[in-house]
Amino acid sequence: MTDNKKKLIDQIFRFGVVGLSSFLIDFLITNIIALVLRQSGTDATIAAMIAALFGFVVSIIFNYILSMHWVFERRDDMDRRREFVVFVVLSVIGLGLNELIILGCMSMIRDISWCGAFTSWCTKVANIVFPMTFDGMATAGSKIIATAIVMVYNFVTRKMFLEKKS
Repeated sequence: MTDNKKKLIDQIFRFGVVGLSSFLIDFLITNIIALVLRQSGTDATIAAMIAALFGFVVSIIFNYILSMHWVFERRDDMDRRREFVVFVVLSVIGLGLNELIILGCMSMIRDISWCGAFTSWCTKVANIVFPMTFDGMATAGSKIIATAIVMVYNFVTRKMFLEKKS
């Protein structure tokens, strides 16, 4: 294996660790806020989208700090302010993708009978371990799908626009 391949594999691993940590922060904040909003009478889809915004903002700050210190090699031709602006712009695009995917998933889960039936089954199984509602399970599942897609987008765009070219 070449040094470049080893470096890339190591970088993907570190990105995964940072991403998993950021995901856990995002996931917990998203689901806690969504639960509070649903309990206050907010529609489940709206609650999921509002909560996802808050989870995203907190996790992106955490992600920036770790990514630029541990994952990516900083570019010499970009000052830290510009670097942060590029990171935020790329992240906001990722947020837009995240929100669209959550909206699509929540709609699909409610509108397609087999998705609703599967989510209901998962809710019953999850209730064995901890209390979970259909809307809570739909929010969690939507967030997992969105995160997987946006994670690939984030790695590729950050590598393209923020990392020092070898």
